[in-house]
Amino acid sequence: MASLAPLALGKVETHLERLTRWFAYFGGVVLTLMGLLTVVSIIGRALIPLGLGPVPGDFELVEIGCAVAIFSFLPYCHLKRGHVTVDILVDRFPSRIRTFLGLVGDVLIMLVSIVIAWRLWLGMGERIPFFEQSTRDVLGFGYKPFSVETTFILGLPVWYGYVLSMIAALLFVVTCLFAVWRSLSWTLEGREAANA
Repeated sequence: MASLAPLALGKVETHLERLTRWFAYFGGVVLTLMGLLTVVSIIGRALIPLGLGPVPGDFELVEIGCAVAIFSFLPYCHLKRGHVTVDILVDRFPSRIRTFLGLVGDVLIMLVSIVIAWRLWLGMGERIPFFEQSTRDVLGFGYKPFSVETTFILGLPVWYGYVLSMIAALLFVVTCLFAVWRSLSWTLEGREAANA
């Protein structure tokens, strides 16, 4: 049996791979900066007798940056099937069963990605102090906060990290939907692509 819209599948995968790769690069840059910030802060702590000190709010920046980096890596990882799998038993199954189990796994990850994006959306809505109540109701944001939640030392609004993570979480959902389409096509063909 043929796959589902193979030409469209290839075109979508090409564009999605390019976009998810750039998100992964962005996440890598953010994570590298968080590592450098940590090193500079530790060196500053060690050199307190010389008049230096830690970077103020370093743990706040690392917390937000690591969340953004992790969400940025997820779409590319899933597109390339980079998640950890245990294949000791599955490798002995026929190709069609393996591809069907891959489809089941992709459907489950898609459901989890939708729940994560949904909960992140609600959490973001509780922290964003914008919009009239009628707009907030349509968006599912709940009541407008009385004050903006900020980090303790730097006073950065917490919603900055939520917005950046939400963008990557939405891309993760789109990538998961594509992965289900791709896995369904592979299951119908009875094979799994060697380069995925």
